[in-house]
Amino acid sequence: MKEADLMSVDGGYGDTGDWEGRWSHVKTFLERSGPFTHPDFEPSTELLQFLLETCKVLIIGAGGLGCELLKDLALTGFRQIDIIDMDTIDVSNLNRQFLFRSKDVGRPKAEVAADFINSRIPGCNVVPHFKKIQDFSDTFYRQFHIVVCGLDSIIARRWINGMLISLLNFEESTLDPSSIIPLIDGGTEGFKGNSRVILPGMTACIECTLELYPPQINFPMCTIASMPRLPEHCIEYARILQWPKENPFGEGIALDGDDPEHIQWVFQKSLERAAQFNITGITYRLTQGVVKRIIPAVASTNAVIAATCATEVFKIASSAYIPLNNYLVFNDVDGLYTYTFEAERKENCPACSQVPQELQFSPSAKLQEIIDYLTQSASLQMKSPAITATLDGKNKTLYLQTVASIEERTRPNLSKTLKELGLANGQELAVADITTPQTVLFKLQFTS
Repeated sequence: MKEADLMSVDGGYGDTGDWEGRWSHVKTFLERSGPFTHPDFEPSTELLQFLLETCKVLIIGAGGLGCELLKDLALTGFRQIDIIDMDTIDVSNLNRQFLFRSKDVGRPKAEVAADFINSRIPGCNVVPHFKKIQDFSDTFYRQFHIVVCGLDSIIARRWINGMLISLLNFEESTLDPSSIIPLIDGGTEGFKGNSRVILPGMTACIECTLELYPPQINFPMCTIASMPRLPEHCIEYARILQWPKENPFGEGIALDGDDPEHIQWVFQKSLERAAQFNITGITYRLTQGVVKRIIPAVASTNAVIAATCATEVFKIASSAYIPLNNYLVFNDVDGLYTYTFEAERKENCPACSQVPQELQFSPSAKLQEIIDYLTQSASLQMKSPAITATLDGKNKTLYLQTVASIEERTRPNLSKTLKELGLANGQELAVADITTPQTVLFKLQFTS
């Protein structure tokens, strides 16, 4: 067959390099009704044009899930795709992140993934961003129709969740539906996975269901320092105690989990520690996994969860089918098991409820107790909260951990009582944290 025949026009899209029959599988869903289509769905030839030319999708994460998502969406007909990832490619990624090759090690994941898809799938326009999601303004996120996540970070999930909620417009307390940017989120852990559909302001958001995420495993310091029993104990000893003591790469240089020399140093120190206590099982890969808090990944699980997320993107973009409502769980540890359920919105959700949170403390409670509550509460799980309040008409920082000079100046406040700080019953506290782009408002309620 001649090249001209292969590039023949299909439905009026010849200028995009399509060939006859290229989108026949997609047209099957968009140009006819069926028993499972949305009750309000009207078949149309214009829907395919919207997918191919107009719909803008943002993928966050170019790892195991991200590679699968990018491939699935591009092959489904989505052509205007941006992808964000702040990581570079490591040799350990190659067994499951199939868009990368050995020659790509050290290069940004987003850029390599975009180059691969753009060169492989005609007409696709993937724009890479080798940055953090926090580096972009609300104007950047506002341009997308749908955001889909393939992340391994709960903090990043919470941040993008907060960003999309901050983009919502309310007219006399009524949500403007046109301001909603759906968030499709996928996650995997070994042979288990989940996907969910979040309509900010309408359905349960990430913060509403924060208790569903398992807490990070931390080993007791006494065990690490005195009675190690596991390989992980030895690695944590090198990471937490030996690194800051010995400063192997210079004073004040933090341990970088993506630096092979840093990991190698921790690996060697862990082996020495393990030898003292007759502990076996320490490998370079385990060392890297403990330092970076890596969760074991399985390629097949990534493929399944990415496929479910891509399906939800297609359903929402086309309005042809009713989207997932709103949480899917997948498990193939022993056989194959999957089910769905509806996660409910939390009335007092700190992210999407638009209601100030209550903090109930005694006037004699110390500010440190509030910090502990914000970080340890299962429904909040903040990392380094900064607290400010309006006192005598002036905005006062009560505590800020992330800036060394301000932390030193505000540290004495931690041991002061709320009364000594001049806080009153009903006082509003503004709390900023890395888990959200928005400031969370709390209302102080004194208990007797």
